[in-house]
Amino acid sequence: MLAFAGPAYLVSVGYMDPGNWATDLEGGSKFGYHLLWVVVLSSIMAMLLQTLAARLGIVAGRDLAQACRESYPKSICNALWVLCEIAIAACDLAEVLGAAIGLKLLFGLPLVFGVIITGLDTLLVLWLSRYGIRLIEAIILTLIATITCCFLIEWIFARPVLSELVSGLVPRIDSSSLYLAIGIIGATVMPHNLYLHSALVQTRRIGRTVAEQREACRFNLIDSVVALSGALVVNSAILVLAAAVFFKKGILVTEIEQAYQLLTPLLTASMASGLFAIALLASGQSSTLTGTYAGQIVMEGFIDLRMRPWLRRLFTRTLAIIPAVITVHYYGSKGTLDLLLLSQVIISMQLPFAVIPLIRFTSDPERMGSFANRSWVKIAAWVIAAFIVAMNFWLIANQTFPWIGASAWRIGLALPLAVALVGLLGWITFAGTPRKTPPTVRGDTVAADLRTPVYRTILVPLDQSTRDRAAVAHAAAMARPHGAVLHLLHVEEGATSRLFGPLASTAEVNAGEQYFQGLIHALAAQGITAELSVVDGRSPKDEIVKLARQIRADLIVMGAHGHRGVKDLIFGDTINGVRHEVSAPVLVVGDEPVS
Repeated sequence: MLAFAGPAYLVSVGYMDPGNWATDLEGGSKFGYHLLWVVVLSSIMAMLLQTLAARLGIVAGRDLAQACRESYPKSICNALWVLCEIAIAACDLAEVLGAAIGLKLLFGLPLVFGVIITGLDTLLVLWLSRYGIRLIEAIILTLIATITCCFLIEWIFARPVLSELVSGLVPRIDSSSLYLAIGIIGATVMPHNLYLHSALVQTRRIGRTVAEQREACRFNLIDSVVALSGALVVNSAILVLAAAVFFKKGILVTEIEQAYQLLTPLLTASMASGLFAIALLASGQSSTLTGTYAGQIVMEGFIDLRMRPWLRRLFTRTLAIIPAVITVHYYGSKGTLDLLLLSQVIISMQLPFAVIPLIRFTSDPERMGSFANRSWVKIAAWVIAAFIVAMNFWLIANQTFPWIGASAWRIGLALPLAVALVGLLGWITFAGTPRKTPPTVRGDTVAADLRTPVYRTILVPLDQSTRDRAAVAHAAAMARPHGAVLHLLHVEEGATSRLFGPLASTAEVNAGEQYFQGLIHALAAQGITAELSVVDGRSPKDEIVKLARQIRADLIVMGAHGHRGVKDLIFGDTINGVRHEVSAPVLVVGDEPVS
């Protein structure tokens, strides 16, 4: 069981992020225990849906985004991808605001500075990723334990009445509490967690037999129930704390900072506020880690696009930081809670577009075999999907109809969008989902009737360094059997050369001329023809690509630049830039030639 444990804990972080705090705090302070049943119901819904997501990954060997790409037309996949990216950005917005508020409460940092500082967690995620998924899981589990302990202690301080707690489990809802109820569902059942879970379970050695897959499904079920039960405890504790402390005193919480400031005097416990702030900061940071992985999985799964993790993180974090900074600047602390609530409602409205494909895929016998959903599971899953869709339609009617009114431009904006979303929802619900069979490539056909490539023109970019020896040695080895011509290319990158181009005459330029002439003569003595091009360019990558196209190079041999990571940003990433823009094969060699 411990071998399979872990993925559900990473997923459960999304069920206790700062967005949950906003919905639970306002729900408890405004309606008391009346919305506790929504927290419990949404957690039960989450357990079932996350179990289905894990089963899809274990049995089909595909995450939810990959399954959509295999089953839906490209236009449908692109639409689902855009909606999921919006949900991830909304979730990231909650994490940014939560962490910034936690920093303010603990260290007194202004909210704007706290929001900007949260952008640096990109470097934290990259650094931790180097040490494997198990370390990430251990860190997440530590943060979850911190959050849970903080709220259990505060729950003891609050001393809730048991009979009132039980009364909160009776379902009741009206138009005044609908917005918050939808927000609680959106904060609890997060769509990108379904994509994430179906991918994370594949980090374990599952096995290929039915018995091994059944064992993996069983242990992942236990993992999901335990992890999400912990999330249920945390969410319930937040709502109960707000109901027991604020609702009974007639205090409506409109800011998370307000809850922090009032906890100590109302609970008569000096450590209550500190525990609250620590838990909030831990919540924001733990959610940040899982959001990064979810975004990468969604992008690769839907559109088969691999983006560097730091760039992907910077992209989504920027989308979250901009509205957060604007809100904090113009509305201050009072606007943060409203923005948090809005982010969770946006997530909830995207939820059907992830839940419905998941149910259909896991109910498909062709895809899942004997693991396809049983009748009672199908019924329960479709009831959950229908409940989510109905609640969202109710919310849209309540919120948008008064806003639209009789305004022509608002009708013109809202109507096409509504038609498109309803059409997309109907398509994924009722249209067929034929499983596209990925093309299979057999090893024997790949190796059959191999033809030896013939190299006539070989391009060798050089930079007058020790790396030139390895590049020239490999290029010469390729040239001899074919009588190929080596085209040596050097790009002058000095500041003088960049400014004055061919008019530049420096000691470096003169030494370069002697260097390359000696190289050409030495190659000629070995029977290898070489030609030299020296250009003055601002971008070595562009000049290499330009010459490769001009001479129609059959092969490009490049010496490794010897730096990576941050240095790529400073000194350039020439090799990757070249290989993406040329059709010729690119051979990258190290500092020394192979003997």
